[in-house]
This record gives sequence, C-alpha cells and structure tokens, in this order.
Amino acid sequence: MPDNNNIFEAKLDDAIKMLQECQQNRNLESCYSCPECIGCEVRAKYVRTVYESMSKGETGGFDF
Repeated sequence: MPDNNNIFEAKLDDAIKMLQECQQNRNLESCYSCPECIGCEVRAKYVRTVYESMSKGETGGFDF
C-alpha cells in the first residue's frame, strides 16, 4: 500500500507545477498581480491541495 504522505506530496508537487506554469505563461511572479486571481481554478486547486497535504486528507487539524 502506498504511503499516504507520498500521495499528498505528489499531488502538491503537481499543483505547484501547474501554478508556476500559469504564472510563467502570464509573466507574473505572484497570483496576486493577476486580474483573474479571484475565481481562478488553477489557484483554487493549489490552495485545496496545500490544505489536503497539510491535513493528510483529514478534516480539522494539521500534521506538522
């Protein structure tokens, strides 16, 4: 059975790559300077994936 931490880390790595590619394609250093920041699906997926990585899929607290 695969290690859950590895699954969450792999998903996080993919989300980071997608976010960075989007920023590079738009010549931005941050999502905050993008006019599409609010409501952006790429950024929303990244935020969800960060939360899932921190909580390891559980609702509630984080495993640091």
